[in-house]
Amino acid sequence: MDQPISAPAVAIEKPQNGIAGLKHWRHDIVAGLLVSLVSLPLSIGIAIASGAPPITGLISAIIAGLLLPFLGGSYVTISGPAAGLAPVLLASMAALGHGNKDDGFHFLLAVICVAGAIQIVLSLFKAARFSALFPASVVEGMLAAIGMLIIVKQLGSFMGFKVHAHEFHEILYEAVTQAPTHAVAEVFTLGAICLGLTFLLGKIKLRWLQMIPPPLLVVVVGVIIGQFMRLDSKYLIKLPDNPFHGFAFPDFSGLIADPSLWWTAIAVVITLTLIDGIESLATIMAVDKIDPFRRKSDPNRTLLAMGISNICSSVVGGLTIIPGGVKSTACIMGGGRTLWANFYNAIFLIIFLFVAKDLINLIPLSALAAILIFTGWKLCRPKVWLHIAHIGREQLIPFTVTIVGSLAIDLLWGIGLGILSKLMMNVVLANIAAQRVPERRKALLPLLLSLPRGVKDQFRNPIVERAINDKDYHLFFGHPIVCFNTLSVSRELAAIPPQAQHVFLHVTRDVLLIDHTSCENLVQLVSDRNASGPVQFELVDIEHLQKKSHHNTGMRLVPRSPAKPVTVVQEKPLGVVQ
Repeated sequence: MDQPISAPAVAIEKPQNGIAGLKHWRHDIVAGLLVSLVSLPLSIGIAIASGAPPITGLISAIIAGLLLPFLGGSYVTISGPAAGLAPVLLASMAALGHGNKDDGFHFLLAVICVAGAIQIVLSLFKAARFSALFPASVVEGMLAAIGMLIIVKQLGSFMGFKVHAHEFHEILYEAVTQAPTHAVAEVFTLGAICLGLTFLLGKIKLRWLQMIPPPLLVVVVGVIIGQFMRLDSKYLIKLPDNPFHGFAFPDFSGLIADPSLWWTAIAVVITLTLIDGIESLATIMAVDKIDPFRRKSDPNRTLLAMGISNICSSVVGGLTIIPGGVKSTACIMGGGRTLWANFYNAIFLIIFLFVAKDLINLIPLSALAAILIFTGWKLCRPKVWLHIAHIGREQLIPFTVTIVGSLAIDLLWGIGLGILSKLMMNVVLANIAAQRVPERRKALLPLLLSLPRGVKDQFRNPIVERAINDKDYHLFFGHPIVCFNTLSVSRELAAIPPQAQHVFLHVTRDVLLIDHTSCENLVQLVSDRNASGPVQFELVDIEHLQKKSHHNTGMRLVPRSPAKPVTVVQEKPLGVVQ
């Protein structure tokens, strides 16, 4: 009788959003308070990193918290301004304003509003399903590039001077060359202490320290050191005297009246819509994996919620809104059960603005820069590269191409180039695999001549036959199973007859290639369906394909010779950090 009688019921019951979720208020209000202590410094820091007034980050977090409990889509994700979009927002503001920060900000708000409207339309057409087409290595590459951009763009604030460049290599060059003459010793020292403390807190496993959000502790230490050093106010946060007076509004008329900005605005809308959507859906999937109640978020509903939130945020001067990995993890650790934790987070932030504004204005910019640099580091640290290489060294090709393209041109081009490199890599590997099958070798054309057919195969429905036997349903794969034909597989799974109780997914000898993204999807599908539904799934005959790495969802190819046993290493997913 060591456990309370109600323990089994709590483990079985899955808390729901909406009115039904209010009964969990005791858990959600505690989680909301914990999240607000994390959200306060992060939201302000993200706004500064985006080139926007600090208050805009808090506006975004408050709008998200007040709306999301009524919009749904996920369960324990906490949304607000996105660190991952900060580099895009900063560059977009500069481009839209022709160098004028104020004009660029008002135009950017208009663009965010349009992007939100497009997200709503896309959600109505169930466009979230297209996120499955993005290779996992490209998404990881995008996040790593964002991490590098965040680090580089915080160097100026970290050392106490302004960096005027906007491109990655130009910012890095300016920061390095200006540091010896323009760095402020006190600011740099404070930032270095805060950065070292941030890394140290990530290593310490003391229980009492785990109860305190690391960003909050770093900010408190930064405030104390800043007051001891008597830092000039220009190195501190400055919120307006009345935070809720004089909201900034989107300038649609000015944007429409300047034809020279139209193509820039269109490019920014596409970039924000694409990156916001990809990162939002990737984040909710990562958070679902650590949800103690094993609930599954609705991607299209999440896309709709983000669209509505972005419109509402932009019309009152807030930034883009996106689910946050750090804040969502804090919510789960704090015992949060529903989206009402988001609501309580917003209420606490409003209270902080009214009763603690003077304290907020004591936060040093270099302390916030240290927190953001650490956030960026977690996205691009060597462990991420090693993880990608362990999945399969071939995954480093699209991963690296995405990073290089994102840093050299922009994130949209980086994603496109990464996807293209992944497509070409799959075609080449499928051709190599076909040469290993004696009966196919004679019919093969040289790679360049067979390129169009190879590309077509990547998008072809890999399922070639269906059969039902009583309550057993059989699907037979006969073509390469890759991320680019995931939608076809999804349609086939949606068409499973209702009387089927056992579904067999047969990987026939005609399948020459399964890429990492699809292998991970299949393994996850079987695991999720068997754990949640009455219909049981089984993956059959996948062993005839040989893994190119020791990772349990690594790419599989037809072997050169009889496959040797491969040790499977179970790993936890890295997840998404903002």
